[in-house]
Amino acid sequence: MRYPHHRSPSPEAASLLTALATVKRRTLMRSALVVAAGGTLAACGTEGTKQNEASCVSDDLSSTEKKLAFSNWPQYLDVDENDESKRPTLEAFQSNTGIQVTYTEDVNDNDEFFGKVRNQLANCQSTGRDIFVLTDWMAGRVIRLGWIQKLDKAAIPNVQANLLQSLRGRPIDSSDDHAVPWQSGLSGIAYNGAVTGEVRTVDELLTRADLKGKVTCLTEMRDTMGLLLLSNGHDPGNFTEAQFDDALEKLKRAVASGQIRRFTGNDYAPDLAKGDIAACIAWSGDVLQLTAENEKIQFVAPDSGVMLWSDNMLVPNKATHKANAEKLMNHYYEPAVAAELAAYVNYICPVQGAQEAITKIDPELAANPLIFPDDATLGRTKVFMALDEAQERTYSQKFQQAIGA
Repeated sequence: MRYPHHRSPSPEAASLLTALATVKRRTLMRSALVVAAGGTLAACGTEGTKQNEASCVSDDLSSTEKKLAFSNWPQYLDVDENDESKRPTLEAFQSNTGIQVTYTEDVNDNDEFFGKVRNQLANCQSTGRDIFVLTDWMAGRVIRLGWIQKLDKAAIPNVQANLLQSLRGRPIDSSDDHAVPWQSGLSGIAYNGAVTGEVRTVDELLTRADLKGKVTCLTEMRDTMGLLLLSNGHDPGNFTEAQFDDALEKLKRAVASGQIRRFTGNDYAPDLAKGDIAACIAWSGDVLQLTAENEKIQFVAPDSGVMLWSDNMLVPNKATHKANAEKLMNHYYEPAVAAELAAYVNYICPVQGAQEAITKIDPELAANPLIFPDDATLGRTKVFMALDEAQERTYSQKFQQAIGA
C-alpha cells in the first residue's frame, strides 16, 4: 500500500509506511523472472506464437463506440481525497471526450498478467482490454512477439512533445512506436545516515569494511546487475555476455566475503528504516516514503549511473478502441493532468512541463528529486537491454546461482 506524499498519514498509516510490507505493488511488479530449474520460463516453455501486422489485423470501432477498457496496477491512479470512488483525472477525460472508461486494477504481477493474456494474444484473439500497463522488460517481450499495435503518433501530439528525452528510443521500443510510459522510477543506492556515513558508489557498497554484513541487494536482476555493469563502466542497455560475467564476479566476491547480508524485494525497506541494514540497492519510490518519515534515510544516484525503469501503456492486438486509447494517452501527457497524477502516485513523472504545473498543487513535490530528477541525474540514467528468450534464460540462471536463489 502506498500513501500520497502530500498527505499526512495517520499513526496507523505511518506504521504501515515504516513496515512497507512485501505485498506492496512494487514488490509484485519488480519480482525477478526466475528461470532456474523449475522457474517461470522453464515452466512456460516457449514464449508464444509470434504475430505481425499482416497476420493479426485489428479493427478499430472508436468512431462508433465511445468506450475504453483500461487495465492497470493497483493504486496507480489518483483518487479524490473525500470520495475514493472518484478518480479526478480519469473523470475529466471522460467528461471532455465522452469516452466511458472501464478501469480495472488487475495487473498484479508481470508474469501473472502475461499468463492471463498469452493464449489470446498468441492466437490473435481479443483480451477484452484496450490498454494495459506493463514494466519495461515485459513490455519488450510482448512487443517483440508482435502482440502490440503500432501507435499513430499524429494522434498523440502531447506524447510526442512532452515525453522526457531520457525515455525516448529505449531498447524495448527503439522507434517509440508501441509503448508510452505511464510512470517511471530509479534504482540506485539508499543509506541510513543514523548508522553510517554517506555511500556514493556501488564499489563502496560492495567493499567498504564498515558496511560488511549490513548491505542488501535486489533480487531483480535488471536493477542489481544494471548498477554493477555501470560501476564497471559498461552500458546496461548494450552489453556483452563477457561484460555481464565480469560484473557478476564482483557480486560473487561481495557475497563470498559476507559483505551482502541478503537479497530482497521491497522487504529491505523496514530493515533500512530500523537501521538493521546500513545501505542497499533500492527503488526511489520506497526511499521517498522512508525519507518522509526519517530524513536521515537518503537515496543516491551513483556517479557511474542509475537504472531507470518505466511502466508502459500498451494497446494489444485485437483491441477495438485504439483511437480512444490514444486519446487517453494524449490526455495524460497534458502537463497539468500529469502533475495531478504525479502528486498522488509519487513516482517519476515522465511528462515535461508537469514540474511547473505541480507547483500550483504542492511546491514541495515540485522540488522533490525522486519525482522530478534534474537533468544531470536523468543524463546518467540507463535502461536495461531488451533480452530475447535465450538471453533471458542465460542471464537469469547465472544471476540466480550467484545470489543463491
